[in-house]
Amino acid sequence: MAITQALCTSFKVEILQGIHDFTASTGDVFKLALYTSSATLDATTTAYSATNEVPDSGSYAAGGGTLTNITPTSSGTTAFLDFADISFTSATITARGALIYNSSKSDRAVAVLDFGSDKISTTGTFTVQFPAADASNAIVRIA
Repeated sequence: MAITQALCTSFKVEILQGIHDFTASTGDVFKLALYTSSATLDATTTAYSATNEVPDSGSYAAGGGTLTNITPTSSGTTAFLDFADISFTSATITARGALIYNSSKSDRAVAVLDFGSDKISTTGTFTVQFPAADASNAIVRIA
């Protein structure tokens, strides 16, 4: 089993098909689900699955949490989008990675996040911190 960070290949095709709307407030609903080291997630992942998702704990429930979109923009020749950091409180979680997916569009996969090692919270706050929303660091960039 392995988690490999990637923009999902199906997502790249769906961008060209106009399926996803990342506009803040009026766009689709995107979620982040956390997974154990037993999960297999990579560029071939096409949709959210509960298989090997971390168990419910504190404010974390199956399906994960709703992300706050930051409206896509551009800088130079790079378009990008990002999300606000997300936290799960009073949670005991051991997660190796995460999946960002579009819950408005049949749970279609967007991106796989590989944490590099197990990240742990014990009856505390588990936070996924997104990189800076700019052309060099944003979680989704098209150059």
